[in-house]
Amino acid sequence: MEKRTIVLASNNAHKIKEYREILEPLGYKVTSPKELGVTSDPIENGETYHDNAYIKAKSLSEITGLATISDDSGFEVEGLNGFPGLKSSRFAESNGNDYEASGNKLNEMLGDNKNRNASFHCTICFLANSTAKPLYFDGDVLGTILPHSVGNAGFGYDPFFYSFELKKEMGLATEQEKNSISHRSKALKKLIAYLENEDK
Repeated sequence: MEKRTIVLASNNAHKIKEYREILEPLGYKVTSPKELGVTSDPIENGETYHDNAYIKAKSLSEITGLATISDDSGFEVEGLNGFPGLKSSRFAESNGNDYEASGNKLNEMLGDNKNRNASFHCTICFLANSTAKPLYFDGDVLGTILPHSVGNAGFGYDPFFYSFELKKEMGLATEQEKNSISHRSKALKKLIAYLENEDK
């Protein structure tokens, strides 16, 4: 049976790998804008994760004509009123895309605040085509922000996060462990349930 193609609105190698590991065994071919030879770089000026995920999915779907998955995610620290949240990537960029420096900066901002609860949030937007109604699937992972990085597994803010579900630092988690509880995998599982139901 020929695999169905879905283009992922990202050229991030880590993210592409994660999506492929989860979706390809189910009969989907996951490709990227770079692999298709197209460029899509819309301005993400939405006020919510849903807004930004839709902006990216809509732009790429209009260019390729393919079913498109886009996600928007963020790292939220309760003691900082949810910051950096939607600004997680921009906050990292302001620190030279150095997540070690970014995590340390968040800890500086927390200071003596005892509320170290934190979470990763992901919103996936799925468009069957450029004119289809957008569908949204959300996932969260709860834990705490660590005072310093631990391990080097994962990417982004992972080494600064202790997962309540795994009962370990995300920076020490195997790919299989992370994929089993990640915010993206939780949102993806909801998308998969939808796709499987559509195929019936």
